[in-house]
Amino acid sequence: MMPAAAFDLELVLSAMRELYPDVRFGKVVMHWLNDEELLEINKAHLDHDYYTDIITFDYSRGSKVSGELFISLDRIEENARDLNCSVNQEKHRVVAHGILHLIGYGDKTQEEQEIMRTKEDEVLKALGL
Repeated sequence: MMPAAAFDLELVLSAMRELYPDVRFGKVVMHWLNDEELLEINKAHLDHDYYTDIITFDYSRGSKVSGELFISLDRIEENARDLNCSVNQEKHRVVAHGILHLIGYGDKTQEEQEIMRTKEDEVLKALGL
């Protein structure tokens, strides 16, 4: 597993700035957790009793996008196996997913999920992944 410290958030934000030039980014913080830690957050804050790969807390004010990303490394590893991609690529996809939520993209409906996946793929392409 790639250490969380090796992940370059600024690289993702730089790609996002290129793709979304009208978005002003403030502070975005990542927290790398395991399944059980993220499950506790999911239960406590969202009243959901299931594993997930990311929970995004949006602290944006006005047009400045800010927030916290709580990410399960366990889910990322499993997703990477299921999707037949590298753990590094999946980390970047999940972080992009969280930032896309901060920008305003949802994933509740099938249509939103399709749009989200397309946007994630655009970020991965911009990153050369």
